[in-house]
Amino acid sequence: MTRRLALRFALALPALWLIVTMTFLLVHVIPGDPVQQMLGEGARADDVAHLRHALGLDLPVPVQYERYLAGVLRGNLGESLRFQQPVTGIVLSHFPATIELSVVALLVCAAIGIPAGIYAAERRGGSADHAVGFLTLLGLSVPNFALGPVLILVFSVILGWLPVSGRGGLGHLLLPAVTLGGALAAILTRMVRTSVIEELSADYVRTARAKGLSEPAVLFRHAFRNALTPILTVLGLQFGSLLAGTIVTETIFSWPGIGRLAVQAIQARDYPLLQGCILLIAGSYVAVNLLTDIVTALVDPRVRFQ
Repeated sequence: MTRRLALRFALALPALWLIVTMTFLLVHVIPGDPVQQMLGEGARADDVAHLRHALGLDLPVPVQYERYLAGVLRGNLGESLRFQQPVTGIVLSHFPATIELSVVALLVCAAIGIPAGIYAAERRGGSADHAVGFLTLLGLSVPNFALGPVLILVFSVILGWLPVSGRGGLGHLLLPAVTLGGALAAILTRMVRTSVIEELSADYVRTARAKGLSEPAVLFRHAFRNALTPILTVLGLQFGSLLAGTIVTETIFSWPGIGRLAVQAIQARDYPLLQGCILLIAGSYVAVNLLTDIVTALVDPRVRFQ
């Protein structure tokens, strides 16, 4: 198992290097002059030259890349042009809000998707299975930018049950978490249904039934337990996508996380801050995938001793 995890970690290093490289190239591949866009079209030539020198953009690209890579290795991502503060401190101060929202959204996803998938698998081909299939199709068809405003209109404006935006208690978390977890719950439901149906047709399940075990014992102690490996993989990937896909939802609900911070950086043309947001989101996705491999190996002995 240790060898497998070491191999996974070694494979993650080139991915992290590629992320850092692509983040660095962001400023160099966008159309136009980023310095000119920061200062505006009416900026004086002296101001443009001064800012370009301050950002190090007047240096050759290989030298800029070397400096940026060395700064990333030291945890120095530069200084935000808007806040006049180190980028590292800004992104780390906003990251807990994104983690909080993503974790609750994943719990919502699991609370809906796992029971619904097991229920549909147990009643395969029946009316309940078709109803769950229709609901999952509906969940996949409604994007976050449409579901979020509808939830705000119904539960905040009309009913007045929940706050519209901001970060606070559980009430502030509920609407954005449901918005993020809704579509993912539909995907998870289908995955759980397929995995459990596959396990229910296995020989060991027929043997368990022949021994006289109850249907709940067969379903949960045998079929669902052996279907956990692909389900955990999907949950890990979904959590990574939640960290990377909160931009729209955080903007809709004014949630003070990394996604909303990235939008603010784009609006302010604060490229050092935008680079820091992208680097943290992408690095988190790689870390979550590595953690998913570790959890899968701990849960499934077949993976552990492979």
